[in-house]
Amino acid sequence: MSEHRIGTILATAGAVLSLSGAAMYVLPGPGSPILVTGLAALTTGIVMTAATHR
Repeated sequence: MSEHRIGTILATAGAVLSLSGAAMYVLPGPGSPILVTGLAALTTGIVMTAATHR
């Protein structure tokens, strides 16, 4: 699997986790850890995708 594809998957998963974490501030659940994990995955995915995009 190429780095570009891994970056895209990470960015997508990070976006979903970030939205879930933000929703957990009003819904029951651990909002902060999920949001931080999602933002980290999103940032990593965007950087990996941008670095391999030519």
